[in-house]
Amino acid sequence: MFPGRVTETEMTLMLMNPKMGLATLSTPSLVLDKAVLAANAERMTSHLKDQAIRFRPHMKTAKSIDVARMAIAGNFGGVIVSTIREAEYFADHGISDITYGVSVLPDKLPRIAALVRRGVKVGVILDQCAVAEQISREAVRFGITLDVLIELDSGERRSGVTADSAELIEIGHVLERLPGTRLQGVLTHAGQSYQCRTIADIERIAEQERLSVVTAAERLRAAGLRVDVVSVGSTPTVTHGTNFEGLTEVRCGVYMFGDMMQSQIYSCSRDDIALSVLATVIGHRPALNMALIDAGALALSKDRSTGAPGLAEDIGYGLVMDMHCERRIGDVKVGHVYQEHGMLVSSGPFPFDALPVGSRIRILPNHACLTAAMYDGYNVVSGADDSGIEFWPRVNGW
Repeated sequence: MFPGRVTETEMTLMLMNPKMGLATLSTPSLVLDKAVLAANAERMTSHLKDQAIRFRPHMKTAKSIDVARMAIAGNFGGVIVSTIREAEYFADHGISDITYGVSVLPDKLPRIAALVRRGVKVGVILDQCAVAEQISREAVRFGITLDVLIELDSGERRSGVTADSAELIEIGHVLERLPGTRLQGVLTHAGQSYQCRTIADIERIAEQERLSVVTAAERLRAAGLRVDVVSVGSTPTVTHGTNFEGLTEVRCGVYMFGDMMQSQIYSCSRDDIALSVLATVIGHRPALNMALIDAGALALSKDRSTGAPGLAEDIGYGLVMDMHCERRIGDVKVGHVYQEHGMLVSSGPFPFDALPVGSRIRILPNHACLTAAMYDGYNVVSGADDSGIEFWPRVNGW
């Protein structure tokens, strides 16, 4: 039994009793506030319409067609994904413009080719000439032509070539010369924005990110190569970037749900966090000034991003709210996690009376992407009204 899996019995009860609420769910369960999600999606879509730029939401966090429909509403309809399984899932649900946002290798081509033959426009990324040659051979074998974006390293130091490198032009020419590949443009992700501690720092990284792809595009065009897509994206830089000149597309994903890390680096407020974990208090340890819950490392993840230097508050493995997420309970947080146990701690006397055994809480996570990863889907509420929970499935695996 996976955390949050809705059993056949629970699904039957939901259908028979549409007013089934949070108090009746098995725990741990993943809860998604539809009203907050809708506001987050609309705010980002409006922000980018003001910039007159194409928006391709990243679905690696949500992995849900129900969420995707809200994210692409008012946009051109394309998404970016982090796994081939996600690409197949979204294609099965009618999305026909998908970028696979991880460096592509030949072993992925059979499944990508199957999507292309179905009429799905699949973009891939790479940063090496040798890989371009391998991809070309496989694309020819499968009888397809792949749109390829050259990945740039704009400062994160993870993957990609730099905008001023000789490799950039070499890859561009290889993609245009070889059969089965077509240079579509350039793409980067300023993941280093997560290390920022002020909005001014995020604005600086956003401009660094923009200059990286714009410079690369200009160099490729000067070399006689066509560049249609100039793409950037991270939730902090898209939220706080002030200059979008030269860009054709932006991508980001965690903005939909928000999390405690994003709230502490100014990408959202705590009230904008749409995702939480419902858990039950299962024990008291007065001598240790703590309580136990039935949500541990698998239900919450072991991400400790708010423990990084320079952030406002280390919230352990999650911030503790009441069952309807209307108020924080003292300074209680999840201080330790085991596989299926979580330990609630407090800097002062623990509020045992406020959290009796059997009571339910909602935990705001450090990192929405990793917290959601173990669940089959979302129990969807709207604000404090949990009378009539919907269940939205999500896709997992690779």
